Order: sequence, then structure tokens, then C-alpha cells
Amino acid sequence: MKRLIRSTEFYLGLSIVLLSMIVTFYNPRFLTAENIFDLLKTFSVMGIMAVGVLFVLILGGTPDVSFTAIAQVAEYVVVILTLKWGGNVFLAFLMASIIGVLMGTLNGYLVHLFRVPTIIITIATSNIYYGLLYVFSKGEVIFVIHPMFRRFAEIRIGNLVSQHGAPFGLSLMPLIWLAVLIVGWFILKYTRTGRNIYAIGGNEVAAERVGIPVYRTRIFVFAFVGLLSGIAAIVHAAIVQSAIPNIIVGQELNVIAAVFLGGASVFGGSGTILGTFLGI
Repeated sequence: MKRLIRSTEFYLGLSIVLLSMIVTFYNPRFLTAENIFDLLKTFSVMGIMAVGVLFVLILGGTPDVSFTAIAQVAEYVVVILTLKWGGNVFLAFLMASIIGVLMGTLNGYLVHLFRVPTIIITIATSNIYYGLLYVFSKGEVIFVIHPMFRRFAEIRIGNLVSQHGAPFGLSLMPLIWLAVLIVGWFILKYTRTGRNIYAIGGNEVAAERVGIPVYRTRIFVFAFVGLLSGIAAIVHAAIVQSAIPNIIVGQELNVIAAVFLGGASVFGGSGTILGTFLGI
């Protein structure tokens, strides 16, 4: 009980409950299933990317700020490729994930090579990734994307009806976010890689001296960030039904703030999946 009371997650969860009660008192429609499902869908993109940010913060304290640029590139490229050659949503996720992993891996390699804070490297790569996208796309907005994105976005779990007679249900987007949360939790809690991430974040020099593979772990973390950015890109495309070269870039501070709010430390070595979820 004492451990629970001392935890960031306890006070954050309590604050959310109290705030929800106050809002619902003034607006009874706030805590309805329809509104909660909409909120979960709206925050799915941020939530997916936040898990990757958590991994980076645990590893080394300073955040990766290039994940939105990675997602932006992956989204735009995949939308163009699917318009040109077709495909299905699973192929879209695969293509975006590959693009994200490659770009994330480059970030990890550069951070390890130059031994400078993550934020410095990723500010640079963010500008490079986004700049190249803007040069090649010429800032062109794609308003009509492949119909498969709309079909994917319209899939719902459950057939409920609102007070106004409109059908609604739980979208697949929050379920993808939930799957990412579970995978992230499992890696951090039950795998050697997860223990290595915490150890390096606690003291990188000590971790290296006891034989923890710092380089391999760092590459994994940044590749994982890229992977989640790619997944978030497809979820975002399905929600907004368009591809705008600058629509995701600029949201990184909201995501980072949510992860810090959830208890991640600026010094590395701490942070939880539950805290990140509550922070979002």
C-alpha cells in the first residue's frame, strides 16, 4: 500500500478520476461510451509514439524528437505507393514499419557514434528527414488516399447506438495502441533487453563494464521507436484520410510532455508503461 501511494501512477490516476468527475458534473455526456471511444481513437497516434519515447528516455534521459518526422515520411511515402501500386492495410503497415526502422536505426547509430545527447542528433535528423520530404513532395497535400484506409478506419468492435440514434463502436485504433502498450510492457518487464535498457539508463559506464551490450541495446531502442512511428503513421492516415507533409511534425512536445507526466525521468533509468498511458 505504501509503495502504491508513493507512485506517480497513483496520483496521476487519481487526478484523472477527479477531473473526469468534475467535467462530467458540468457535462454528463463526457463519461459516455461514445465519448470515451472517441477519445481513445483520437489519442491512439500519440499513445503509440509515446511508448517509443518512453524507451528512449529510460535508456538515456534526453528525448528523441525525430519520431514525428519519421512518422510523417512513412505516412506520405506509403500513401503514394499504395495509390500507385495498390495493396492492403497489412502491406501498408509493413512498408511504414520498414521505413521507420531504417530511419530509427540511423538515429541510434549516430547517437552511439558521436556520443552526444540524443536530442542533439535527433533535432538534426528530424530536420533532414522532414526537409527531404518537403523537397521531394513540394509540399503537395494528398487529399484522396487509397480506399483501404477508409475501410480500415470504419472497422468497429461492437454495434452500439448513441442517444441520437447514431451507430458507434470501439475502433481498431485503440486496440493497436493497446497491443503496443502490452508489447512495450512485456519487453521492459520480462526480457533481458528491457533490463539492459534500465541498467544503461541508470549508469551507462557501469552497465558497459559488467558486459551489457550498450551499442546493440541502443540500436534496438531507436529501431523500436522507428517501428512505432511507422505504425502510428498508418493509424494517423486512416484517421485523417489524407497525407499532409507537415500535419504530424510539431506534435513531439505533446508526446514527450505526456511521457514525463507519466513519471519518466530526465536522467534516465526510470519510467513505466502504465505511467505513459495515464500521461497520454
